[in-house]
Amino acid sequence: MELPRGLVVLLGMAAAVVTGAGIMALSWFIGPVFLALVLVIAVSPVHSWLRRKGLPTWVAATALILGVYAILLSLVVVLVVSVAQLATQLPQYAGRARALADTVVGQLAGFGVGVDELRRVAEGLDLGRVAGVLGTVLSSVGGLASNIVFLLSLLVFLSVDAGSAGARMAIIAKDRPDVAAALGRFASATRKYLVVSTVFGLIVAVLDGVALAIMGIPLPILWALLAFITNYIPNVGFVLGLVPPVLLALLESGWELALWVVVVYSVLNFVVQTLIQPRFVGDSVGLSTTVTFLTLLFWAWLIGPLGAILAIPLTLLAKLLLVDVDPRARWADAFLTSTPKPAKPAKPPKSAELAEPGS
Repeated sequence: MELPRGLVVLLGMAAAVVTGAGIMALSWFIGPVFLALVLVIAVSPVHSWLRRKGLPTWVAATALILGVYAILLSLVVVLVVSVAQLATQLPQYAGRARALADTVVGQLAGFGVGVDELRRVAEGLDLGRVAGVLGTVLSSVGGLASNIVFLLSLLVFLSVDAGSAGARMAIIAKDRPDVAAALGRFASATRKYLVVSTVFGLIVAVLDGVALAIMGIPLPILWALLAFITNYIPNVGFVLGLVPPVLLALLESGWELALWVVVVYSVLNFVVQTLIQPRFVGDSVGLSTTVTFLTLLFWAWLIGPLGAILAIPLTLLAKLLLVDVDPRARWADAFLTSTPKPAKPAKPPKSAELAEPGS
């Protein structure tokens, strides 16, 4: 007996809520696992290239793992050192921040805004507290060591298993060709997205770092690294990478330098990340700009900051599981893809093809 359509929709929504709650509860596990999977998918062509050069499987896997480790550890070291430098420099801006807050309070009071409330807000501004928070974050890095070890260990196992991925896909294709084709499209789209985001991220990071160094903004390497990381966050990554250097420029030299930082970032990052990059990302992953923005909010809420960075690959995986593997759900592509393709007309049955005209 076929269930009513309304009941099917309600059951589907209930299942989605339960699944979302489970994902949120296991976000500490799902995030690192999916990050490791994405990294292995991204570098798997290098593994295949090394194998074609005649290297044994274990040598190719070892070279691959060492390369990924070197990149990840370099990013972690630069990030930790830069944040430590920021934590030591912030206290010297406390007086400037308070003076700036008093100036803003005085100007707003001239427009009739309540002075007492503004005074309380201004007195609450204390960069020393921010430095204390950063110190706490740095001291908790040791607590993250277990997660880092888990991620690195998982990369080893996935890289070793990557050597047999072709044989596994052949077995799946023999029994479930639609699933194998969907898995292939997921891996290909994920690699294209990472390549596009990495290339544009390196471009904006170098340009931002050079521009900030020329303008005399402290810690330009940290802000360039932040611009590179936030480039993986679709649509709003530009804003997230802009706010810290603007605030530091405001405290360092005033409104003029902060305005110049906004102008330079707008010219470099906005043009590249908001106007140019989404076109390449949309072409590489096949998702519309609206879908990428909505999925960014969804995965950031569900998994956290790592969900924002992995929003596109996570969406591609969800699309694989819910749409691509089910021929009856292919109609949903019309709402997800950036350039919907018209459906191919169904072929007439063979009996109709062989029937005589007029019979």
